[in-house]
Amino acid sequence: MNLNGVGIWSSPLRYGDAGEAAEAAAELDELGFTALWIPDVGGPVMDAVENLLGATRNAVIATGILNMWMHEPHDVAAAHARLTAEHGARFLLGLGISHAPLIDSTEPGRYRKPLATTKAFLDGLDDAPEPVPSDARVLAALGPKMLALAAERTRGAHPYLVTPEHTAAAREALGDGPLLAPEQTAILTGDREQARSIGEEWLRGYLSMPNYANNIRRLGFTDDDMESVSDRLFDAIIAWGDESTVLSRIDEHRAAGADHVCVQILQADHRALPRDGWRRLAAALA
Repeated sequence: MNLNGVGIWSSPLRYGDAGEAAEAAAELDELGFTALWIPDVGGPVMDAVENLLGATRNAVIATGILNMWMHEPHDVAAAHARLTAEHGARFLLGLGISHAPLIDSTEPGRYRKPLATTKAFLDGLDDAPEPVPSDARVLAALGPKMLALAAERTRGAHPYLVTPEHTAAAREALGDGPLLAPEQTAILTGDREQARSIGEEWLRGYLSMPNYANNIRRLGFTDDDMESVSDRLFDAIIAWGDESTVLSRIDEHRAAGADHVCVQILQADHRALPRDGWRRLAAALA
């Protein structure tokens, strides 16, 4: 798998129209993005992975992340083996433990022992008739214990909603070998008011999740920063401005130890494919 360079993280590629997603994925592949990352908050995620694999020739298709509470490891391993046999070694299985408010909303009390649950899921992938190789999977790791597990049991870590400062800490925790592929959100506008109108409520939704909130606190932000979505916090998480601003933030992650940065372009309609933004980013990278 080529996991250098810059990738794209996109919810619309996962939850939008499948035909439009396939067409957009083919263009992203041609534009040179090395990986396409999609989330999993319910539904047949493997169908989406297969759709994107079929539409591309070179790009890695990665789950960012597959929700471990919503799948059985042996089923995931079987799907991974089938898709790898059909499309080559281009399916990176990103795994995540999700968040208590999401999981407990349908089954109160189910979310518990996230580290032990993750270890058990990895054991299930290893024990499957066709195991998922450790170098074909990564963990959505934020804190030190999950980062250590990522280094021990997978190819590396895919931290989401982070800053270059977190990337530096994650690299120190992982050591020199494992993959580090942080997500970076970006809004292509130089107008702060417009940027906040696009990104503030989006960011506020993530800050309501304990795992993200705890990580934000570890980075030195306060509860007041999160409650108000302060400019300091907004600017640290979201790279807003022109293409040079986004490239500068990517470079900061790389300087801090990232091997691969996946960029999530936000626009006013969060459900639509931001194809113009992707093209602008590709042209800037070229």
